[in-house]
Amino acid sequence: MTVLLTGFEPFDGAAVNPSWEAVRLVPGVRAVQLPCVFGQALEHLRAAVLEHDPAVVVCVGQAGGRPDVTVERVAVNIDDARIPDNAGRQPIDEPVVPGGPAAYFATLPVKACVAAARTAGIPASVSQSAGTFVCNHVFYGLMHLIATERPGIRGGFVHVPFAPEQVLGQAGPSMPVAMVAEALKAIVAAAVSVEGDLRLVGGSLH
Repeated sequence: MTVLLTGFEPFDGAAVNPSWEAVRLVPGVRAVQLPCVFGQALEHLRAAVLEHDPAVVVCVGQAGGRPDVTVERVAVNIDDARIPDNAGRQPIDEPVVPGGPAAYFATLPVKACVAAARTAGIPASVSQSAGTFVCNHVFYGLMHLIATERPGIRGGFVHVPFAPEQVLGQAGPSMPVAMVAEALKAIVAAAVSVEGDLRLVGGSLH
C-alpha cells in the first residue's frame, strides 16, 4: 500500500520546518516537500498524488505553540492569512475552492491515529481547527481532491510542534524531530490498518 506524506518548506524567516524534517525520516513512504505558497502547494500536492497513486495521504505542517502532535478533524473553505506566504501572497477571506463545500472532515481514523501516537509514548490529541493559513489550504485542497476525483484515498492533516532549535532560549513548547517522526509512523500505521475509527473522547470546550 502506497502512503504519501507531505511536509512544508520553512516559512516566515525560519531556517527549518519540523514538518518536512520529520516526514523525511519516516521509512517506507513517499515523502514530498510542498512550498509554503497558496495555490502552488496544491499544484505540487496534486502532482504528487497523480505520480504516486497513494492509498493514504497524510499532509503535515508546523503549528508553533502547540505542545503535542495534533491530528486535524476538519478543513474549512477559507484562506485568511495573518502573514504573507513565501511568495508574498496574503489572501484575506477568500475560498480555497470557489463554490466548494464549507468544510470537509478528514477521512483518516482521526482518534485511532491519536491513540496510536499516544501508545508510542508521544503526546497527541485531536484538533478541531487547522487554522486559515497554507496548512488548512492544503488540507482542504486534499479533501476536495479526494471528494471529487479520488474517493478511495484516506486523507488528512497532522500538525506538529516547533523543533527545539526553533525555541532555543525562548519560552514555549517544542518536540524533537525524531519523536515527531515516531508519531507519524504510528499515525500512518493506524491510517493503513484501522477500519472506521475508535469511539474515544476527542472533543474540546473551546
